[in-house]
Amino acid sequence: MTDTDTDTDPGTVAANTHVQTLEVLEVIAETADAVSVVLEVPDRLVTKFRYLPGQFLTVQVPGATDGDPAVARCYSLSSSPHLDDHLIITVKRVAGGHASNWICDRLRAGDRLTVLSPSGKFVPRSLHQDLLLVGAGSGATPLLSIAKSTLIGGSGAIFFFYANRCEEDIIFASELEEIMVEFPDRFAVRHHLDDRDGQVTRDYLANRLEPYGKCDVYLCGPDGFMTVAREALADAGVPESHVHTEIFQSLSGDPFADIVIPPITEGAEDARVRVEVAGEEHNLSWPREVPLLDVLLSKGIDAPYSCREGACSACACTIRSGDVRMLRNDTLVDADLAAGLTLACQAVPISDEVEIEFDQ
Repeated sequence: MTDTDTDTDPGTVAANTHVQTLEVLEVIAETADAVSVVLEVPDRLVTKFRYLPGQFLTVQVPGATDGDPAVARCYSLSSSPHLDDHLIITVKRVAGGHASNWICDRLRAGDRLTVLSPSGKFVPRSLHQDLLLVGAGSGATPLLSIAKSTLIGGSGAIFFFYANRCEEDIIFASELEEIMVEFPDRFAVRHHLDDRDGQVTRDYLANRLEPYGKCDVYLCGPDGFMTVAREALADAGVPESHVHTEIFQSLSGDPFADIVIPPITEGAEDARVRVEVAGEEHNLSWPREVPLLDVLLSKGIDAPYSCREGACSACACTIRSGDVRMLRNDTLVDADLAAGLTLACQAVPISDEVEIEFDQ
């Protein structure tokens, strides 16, 4: 345990050690509007790019025109750490979306992408339990990673409800069929096609998901679909604590920028925090209005993070004791909060003593 950590000088500009550049090995057309991007991780970066099924990469994309700033977007990994030799992200074109269109239209093998290390809490608690996966469109991306990892690295069985507008829009169609053939007793997919079956409704979905009500559920897709799915799962008797969701927000800041350590003044009214990061405990003074992540970075502690604006879950950590409040939260849902999760980049202390743990 470290009781006194070394301060980094206030105002210091530090290189963002999470930023790396990877070579594109292949761009695979999954559908007319979706591609999978295969990335090579050099041996020296293997440790930094170890990941868990369901996690994502934050990707830097050039600005729309010369002189425009680069933009950052989060894309889920469709690869499995239990199966695939390379990192693979899958990107679906969004109407009017500069980043997704640039990746689908411009990115080629041999290009290099600037990315952040894998992040995210949309990760199965166990690969040895039965899972219900519910997705629509490109929401299948992290669900495929979870499915492959469970089937190969665990013993759980999986039912996957996958909605699309039409058959031509099914991402991973061939791969899903191959997985069903390989694991006929453990993997089943129910394809819902709007042009064949009509729009997904709350009652329709509740009836089809009710037999899997005791499973942990992983849900990802467009906002409207996820709203209907959450309501349907509640109707089907699935406890909210069993429903795990992935929500991506467009980032307004630049998570790739060098880090400016904010000036932090410690005082007698500060809280105390005991925080565990990467297996090491630190006892720190925590000023009342300073986010936890800023405190950690000011002490030179390399905590996980990505956006630093409450729009992703990369810095999510667990409150073991004490109380905090968040300045902003665009990603954690009620079930996450009930489980004690908070965002380090937005958390400030309420109680005098707090204990926090970063799980990864």
